[in-house]
Amino acid sequence: MNPALDQPALEDELGDVLEKAARNVPLSIESLALAAKVDHGRLQDAMDYRSELNAAEIGRLAATLNLNEVGLNALAQGLYPLPEPAGLPFCLHPLRMPYGVGVANAYVVSTGGNTAILFDTGASHAELHRAWPARIQEIESVYVTHYEAEHVGGLEVVLRETGLDHFYGPPSGRWPQGRGLKEGETVLYEKISVTAFNTPGHAAEHNCYLIKDTTGAKGPALLISGDLIFAGSLGGGYFCCQRQLTHSRRIMALLPDDTVIAPGHGPLTTAANERLFNPFLAV
Repeated sequence: MNPALDQPALEDELGDVLEKAARNVPLSIESLALAAKVDHGRLQDAMDYRSELNAAEIGRLAATLNLNEVGLNALAQGLYPLPEPAGLPFCLHPLRMPYGVGVANAYVVSTGGNTAILFDTGASHAELHRAWPARIQEIESVYVTHYEAEHVGGLEVVLRETGLDHFYGPPSGRWPQGRGLKEGETVLYEKISVTAFNTPGHAAEHNCYLIKDTTGAKGPALLISGDLIFAGSLGGGYFCCQRQLTHSRRIMALLPDDTVIAPGHGPLTTAANERLFNPFLAV
């Protein structure tokens, strides 16, 4: 793994998690305040990132929203633990690109030399170019997790510049260059395999990709999770919040503890860490 991996801030704060969880139940803010016996004004402050909720209030909110209390408390205190993922048997380059008030991630996976596979393309080709690792000179394939602007903004220019006649992504009739990968389909390369999982929820068309070494080298697998799973949270279920939650838990159940999770926003994490602390996923 690239030894200089940076870890940006969490994508979601306490207010984001409470809002997403309330949508899952579903409960309005007023109904949630009543059910959890939390003053409405204090809860609204938490939603607006001015949280001073105490541990007892966090506990009641966690119970009402079916969230993990330990992880929710950690978020409330600004102390959500993040691991230092290590040991991947291939080189991973996270590409952090500004988008609006936040940051979107793309990823380059190299198996040696100057050739690599690109996962998502950022909001624009210009931002992708600025974030690009100098040692990578050739793109062998491109994968897309979903078709939102901050993840495919650079796609058309990348395809044109590389001469690639297709990319891989969730099945969609909107992109003539797209080769849709269905659940469990695997693409083999010289040293790695990429397996697709269909995970609609955040968007109607969404894939995650599990990358494994095929040479026998020891080390964890890598999950490119898109906007399905974040460190400390999940992506918003804008297409269907129940499918978002169901697929997140389904994918987590497939992952060994040491799997590195590379989300579309926020820092890297591991399956073990999210099983312990993610408010939506922790047991």
